Amino acid sequence: MKENIIQDKSFDFAVRIVKLYKYLTEIKKEFVLSKQVLRSGTSIGANIEESIGGRSDKEFLFKLEISYKEARETIYWLKLLKATDYISANEFSSIHLEANEICKILAKIILTLKGK
Repeated sequence: MKENIIQDKSFDFAVRIVKLYKYLTEIKKEFVLSKQVLRSGTSIGANIEESIGGRSDKEFLFKLEISYKEARETIYWLKLLKATDYISANEFSSIHLEANEICKILAKIILTLKGK
Protein backbone atom coordinates (compact mmCIF):
# COMPACT_ATOMS: atom_id res chain seq x y z
CA MET A 1 0.00 0.00 0.00
CA LYS A 2 1.32 3.43 -0.97
CA GLU A 3 2.37 5.80 1.81
CA ASN A 4 0.03 8.75 2.29
CA ILE A 5 2.00 11.55 3.92
CA ILE A 6 -0.95 13.80 4.80
CA GLN A 7 -2.90 10.87 6.21
CA ASP A 8 0.05 9.89 8.43
CA LYS A 9 0.86 13.46 9.50
CA SER A 10 -2.74 14.28 10.35
CA PHE A 11 -3.05 11.11 12.46
CA ASP A 12 0.18 11.84 14.34
CA PHE A 13 -1.01 15.41 14.85
CA ALA A 14 -4.35 14.18 16.24
CA VAL A 15 -2.46 12.03 18.75
CA ARG A 16 -0.53 15.13 19.89
CA ILE A 17 -3.78 17.08 20.15
CA VAL A 18 -5.37 14.37 22.33
CA LYS A 19 -2.31 14.44 24.60
CA LEU A 20 -2.51 18.24 24.73
CA TYR A 21 -6.18 17.99 25.67
CA LYS A 22 -5.37 15.57 28.49
CA TYR A 23 -2.63 17.91 29.75
CA LEU A 24 -4.91 20.95 29.62
CA THR A 25 -7.79 19.28 31.42
CA GLU A 26 -5.84 17.25 33.97
CA ILE A 27 -2.99 19.64 34.80
CA LYS A 28 -4.21 23.11 33.84
CA LYS A 29 -7.89 22.44 34.65
CA GLU A 30 -8.91 24.18 31.43
CA PHE A 31 -12.05 22.75 29.84
CA VAL A 32 -13.39 25.20 27.24
CA LEU A 33 -10.48 26.04 24.93
CA SER A 34 -9.12 22.51 25.28
CA LYS A 35 -12.39 21.07 23.96
CA GLN A 36 -12.25 23.40 20.96
CA VAL A 37 -8.67 22.47 20.04
CA LEU A 38 -9.51 18.78 20.55
CA ARG A 39 -12.48 19.01 18.20
CA SER A 40 -10.76 20.92 15.41
CA GLY A 41 -7.36 19.21 15.76
CA THR A 42 -8.76 15.70 15.49
CA SER A 43 -11.22 16.67 12.78
CA ILE A 44 -8.37 17.33 10.33
CA GLY A 45 -7.43 13.67 10.03
CA ALA A 46 -11.03 12.47 10.22
CA ASN A 47 -11.94 14.56 7.18
CA ILE A 48 -8.84 13.37 5.33
CA GLU A 49 -9.94 9.79 5.98
CA GLU A 50 -13.42 10.64 4.69
CA SER A 51 -11.90 12.24 1.58
CA ILE A 52 -10.00 9.05 0.80
CA GLY A 53 -13.29 7.15 0.92
CA GLY A 54 -15.06 9.77 -1.18
CA ARG A 55 -17.33 8.68 -4.00
CA SER A 56 -16.23 11.39 -6.41
CA ASP A 57 -13.42 13.85 -7.08
CA LYS A 58 -15.75 16.66 -5.99
CA GLU A 59 -16.42 14.96 -2.65
CA PHE A 60 -12.69 14.23 -2.23
CA LEU A 61 -11.85 17.92 -2.76
CA PHE A 62 -14.67 19.10 -0.50
CA LYS A 63 -13.46 17.00 2.44
CA LEU A 64 -9.86 18.17 1.94
CA GLU A 65 -11.07 21.77 2.00
CA ILE A 66 -12.84 21.08 5.30
CA SER A 67 -9.59 19.57 6.64
CA TYR A 68 -7.74 22.72 5.65
CA LYS A 69 -10.30 24.92 7.44
CA GLU A 70 -10.08 22.74 10.56
CA ALA A 71 -6.28 23.03 10.50
CA ARG A 72 -6.56 26.84 10.31
CA GLU A 73 -9.04 26.80 13.19
CA THR A 74 -6.69 24.62 15.23
CA ILE A 75 -3.91 27.14 14.71
CA TYR A 76 -6.22 29.83 16.09
CA TRP A 77 -6.96 27.83 19.24
CA LEU A 78 -3.26 27.05 19.73
CA LYS A 79 -2.40 30.74 19.46
CA LEU A 80 -5.12 31.56 21.97
CA LEU A 81 -3.87 28.90 24.39
CA LYS A 82 -0.38 30.39 24.14
CA ALA A 83 -1.59 33.99 24.51
CA THR A 84 -3.52 33.07 27.66
CA ASP A 85 -0.57 31.17 29.16
CA TYR A 86 -2.20 27.74 29.10
CA ILE A 87 0.73 26.49 27.02
CA SER A 88 4.27 27.84 26.97
CA ALA A 89 6.05 29.28 23.96
CA ASN A 90 8.07 26.06 23.71
CA GLU A 91 4.97 23.85 23.88
CA PHE A 92 3.31 26.05 21.27
CA SER A 93 6.26 26.18 18.90
CA SER A 94 6.51 22.58 17.74
CA ILE A 95 2.79 21.83 17.59
CA HIS A 96 2.17 25.11 15.73
CA LEU A 97 4.93 24.23 13.27
CA GLU A 98 3.30 20.85 12.67
CA ALA A 99 -0.13 22.44 12.15
CA ASN A 100 1.33 24.90 9.65
CA GLU A 101 3.03 22.08 7.77
CA ILE A 102 -0.30 20.23 7.50
CA CYS A 103 -1.94 23.43 6.20
CA LYS A 104 0.73 23.86 3.55
CA ILE A 105 0.44 20.26 2.37
CA LEU A 106 -3.36 20.46 2.23
CA ALA A 107 -3.24 23.80 0.39
CA LYS A 108 -0.87 22.33 -2.20
CA ILE A 109 -3.08 19.27 -2.72
CA ILE A 110 -6.20 21.44 -3.05
CA LEU A 111 -4.56 23.85 -5.52
CA THR A 112 -3.27 20.92 -7.57
CA LEU A 113 -6.72 19.31 -7.69
CA LYS A 114 -8.40 22.59 -8.63
CA GLY A 115 -5.86 23.03 -11.43
CA LYS A 116 -6.98 19.81 -13.10
